[in-house]
Amino acid sequence: MSELAGMNTPALAKFLTDSGVVLVGDLQVELISGGRSNLTFKAYDEKSAWVVRRPPTSGLTPSAHDMAREWAVTSALQATDVPVAKTVAFDSAGTVLGAPTTVVEFDPGRVVRTRADLEDLSDADIDANTTELIRVLGLLHSVDFESVGLGSFGKPEGFVGRQVKTWARQWEAVKTRDLPDVERLRDKLAAAVPARSGSSIVHGDYRVDNVILTEGNPGSIAAVVDWEMSTLGDPLTDVALMCVYRQPIFDAVLGVSAAWTSDRYPSADELAERYSRETGTGLSDWEFYLALANFKLGVIGEGITHRALAGSDSGSGAAAAAEATHEFMAAGLRAMEGKE
Repeated sequence: MSELAGMNTPALAKFLTDSGVVLVGDLQVELISGGRSNLTFKAYDEKSAWVVRRPPTSGLTPSAHDMAREWAVTSALQATDVPVAKTVAFDSAGTVLGAPTTVVEFDPGRVVRTRADLEDLSDADIDANTTELIRVLGLLHSVDFESVGLGSFGKPEGFVGRQVKTWARQWEAVKTRDLPDVERLRDKLAAAVPARSGSSIVHGDYRVDNVILTEGNPGSIAAVVDWEMSTLGDPLTDVALMCVYRQPIFDAVLGVSAAWTSDRYPSADELAERYSRETGTGLSDWEFYLALANFKLGVIGEGITHRALAGSDSGSGAAAAAEATHEFMAAGLRAMEGKE
């Protein structure tokens, strides 16, 4: 059987053994997901299982797919109340699979990714799931990042202003055509950066399909996953992204009928209000944060198509993901109009 793209099973087996993992029988590997972001594999022997993550094989973009970042934050959160998978090993040099690679224990819980995954959940289940998602995000934002060794993990001061510049640069790196709304939204955001903002660990990609639920209990999160966009920054950027991900057009970015865009979940406004009540956090300059989230998602959609055109195995519909970009930019402009 041919090897999976981006994987080298014998090299991974040796790396695990060298890292102190005792393998029982032959190591097997299967692809969990790939293309849209980092490649995620399940590796297992006759006794145990692990999750292996590495960047895509082509079409990489600056500041994305940062496995060192993912490893640093998940390692630091091991002793906190934030649920994360137990860390196992990290190949920072990329000698094993040709790119930096993380290995954590596999959690056998449930991932709610598509609309079909919601079919056996009641409305009460989804409400409990929403409550838990917001509670855990609040837990993350309340972590004393200095005390867990993440004081140098990022620079929260000036974070939102740098985000505008970062995603504007990312656009230049991945754009497949010119879109005037991108420049318009960029300029409006740059002129409206809040003078003050909060500081916390931010996940950078928080929504229901980036958590693993405890099996049999949709109101309990076993682990938050996909940390490659995490840093120190403004917690409201996490909240705004969680809300903006609710737009139906996000399906085009993910390439599936996403669970998180289902109308069975609360509206973006209700999510923001529930977070505010849970954490006691105000939502000042909220229109700016919504506009910034839309700007980011528009660039991400463009980047998926960019990688597909560059030959990366980005999954079904990747070449069309950029069709969502103009809608996100338009939504961002509408949010900014509400601020003006």
